[in-house]
Amino acid sequence: MLIRSDDDGFIHPVPSEITAAAVYHGRRDLLKALAAGVAGPVLAGWASRDALAQVQRPGKLAALPAVKSGVAGAMTMEKVTEYNDATSYNNFYEFGTDKDDPYRNAKTLRTAPWTVEIEGLVKKPARYAIEDLLKLGAQEERIYRLRCVEGWSMVIPWVGYSLSKLVERVEPLGGAKFVEFVTLADSRTMPGVGSRVLDWPYVEGLRMDEAMHPLTLLSFGMYGEVLPNQNGAPVRLVVPWKYGFKSAKSLVKIRFTDREPKTAWNKAAANEYGFYSNVNPNVDHPRWSQATERRIGEDGLFAKKRKTLMFNGYEAQVGQLYAGMDLKKNY
Repeated sequence: MLIRSDDDGFIHPVPSEITAAAVYHGRRDLLKALAAGVAGPVLAGWASRDALAQVQRPGKLAALPAVKSGVAGAMTMEKVTEYNDATSYNNFYEFGTDKDDPYRNAKTLRTAPWTVEIEGLVKKPARYAIEDLLKLGAQEERIYRLRCVEGWSMVIPWVGYSLSKLVERVEPLGGAKFVEFVTLADSRTMPGVGSRVLDWPYVEGLRMDEAMHPLTLLSFGMYGEVLPNQNGAPVRLVVPWKYGFKSAKSLVKIRFTDREPKTAWNKAAANEYGFYSNVNPNVDHPRWSQATERRIGEDGLFAKKRKTLMFNGYEAQVGQLYAGMDLKKNY
């Protein structure tokens, strides 16, 4: 199957145009979503406007409302990180290595037209236009913790659907044991790709059972809108029990393979970044402890660091995936 599109309609403003969260304006948002080519998922979400009691969104990007997720563990009750913090403090080395570089530089990213190629050990390889990829699953809103290996964390309301829906659609062959994710590496629009900090393009990978877990999210939005450029537009992976760098941004290829993928950070520093990269407070990074974390937005003079939770707080949901494994060796 070959699906193409000339324009997915996603228009991303420069960062200076992103303002504080504002209330939904129903009719205007619906028209925006229709213009963006996501009418099906949007209308499905419109029928269930109680998602998060609709977390208020900035009102600048195309709306992407969703139904409240019923997946176990998908809706933490922790305070959601402010939108401005979540969109201005990022790791996205294609746009620079400082935390505010993506916010400042990602306006150059062109997200339309956009396709994602599915290849490797599958019965149904395909090239999906972004709007067709959106339609493969009903959009759900999930509030996930995001834990970065450097010791900071956020709580973000993501919009998307379980990656397993796409995996089932393309029908992996029996020999497929891993899923590899390849991201965009365009030196014309991504100034950081010219650096030698990593071997481009950025590549990540999951074991097949990790990819099929219902918490593993193929995300198209956050805070009720399509993804901002600096957060991985127009489609990214979110694996909440792993460190943030496992959740590859701006995906262009998903490959099914019988071999463990050679991932970007593991190639760059294997002693610091293992293939699994599960959040584990008992396994220190060689240069710092992972026992505590700093929640972005809790930066007051007397703010205390939080204790890091095993599997980022998702142990009840995913711990069985690693039964019998040495989690210090398989870090």
